Amino acid sequence: MVELLAPGGNMAMVRAVLDAGADAVYVGPRGWSRRAAAFEMDDDTLKACIAYVHARGKKIRAAFNTLPAGREIPLFSEELGRLVEWGIDGVILTDIGCIAAARRAFPDLPIHASVGCNIVNGADYAFYRELGVTQIVADCKLPFEELKAIKEAGVGVEVLIHATTCFTYIGQCWMSSFTRQVREIDARGKDHFRGSPNRGGVCYRLCLLPWQLGLVGRVVADGVVLRNDAFFLVDEIPDYIRLGVDTLKIQGREYSPGLIGAIVAFYRELVDAYLADPAGWRPQVWHERLRSLRQRRDAERGARTAELQGEGLGQRCTA
Repeated sequence: MVELLAPGGNMAMVRAVLDAGADAVYVGPRGWSRRAAAFEMDDDTLKACIAYVHARGKKIRAAFNTLPAGREIPLFSEELGRLVEWGIDGVILTDIGCIAAARRAFPDLPIHASVGCNIVNGADYAFYRELGVTQIVADCKLPFEELKAIKEAGVGVEVLIHATTCFTYIGQCWMSSFTRQVREIDARGKDHFRGSPNRGGVCYRLCLLPWQLGLVGRVVADGVVLRNDAFFLVDEIPDYIRLGVDTLKIQGREYSPGLIGAIVAFYRELVDAYLADPAGWRPQVWHERLRSLRQRRDAERGARTAELQGEGLGQRCTA
């Protein structure tokens, strides 16, 4: 049975997505998961969240999708050890050194290679399989033929059915860092790198501001806005299910609990309707239901983007 995986930026969101029918939830340890601190969890909250999710009969994973400095690897191992002790069901990792360290320390722990690994071809699949990864979060732009190749290679497949397509490969954009990179080292020694999502901070979405497009010495176009489109997949989901995709993943740890609950409920009903009657399933019905949900999401995302841009542009870059 295909798994529906939903985001948990806080306890209210975790409750909302489980109530809406998610099979599993993923959360972010503070400073390790490419989100503002308000949408990550400290250790006390993580421990309580793991217990709560298990009491509901569901699964929970932790996302460590930043690129730590060498001196932070022991901190990563300590944090991972605490989560394993508390019963975490798996981890989502980006850094290959962290993947290797996690596999050595916890041979039975399910490890998912994050979308930030930018896995795009057969050589990548083989490398991560040999490294000990059990499931790959497919890049948003990966064609169906490549997903099929991942399954044939014997690796689990996780696809994003709702997300925002980043302008660059995730984890390889440093635009936000040029505006603000403030080093904030906590009591344990973790550097939170405000302004650098790759290192533990938050992205200020500066790519979404109007830009000038130019050649040397002259402006070609003014007010250019880079695309950063959201997608809600509908038509493709039957193909994913027939292929044997293991997990359908929804992004949105910065959404309100009400919005993410509605998105999860939409996909829960869609998947269940298809599984109950594949021959009678009609995508147009779901496209019609999606219109108001898309508008609600765009309004909430737009407000959050303006907030982040204002914070980023209002700060001086600090080394």
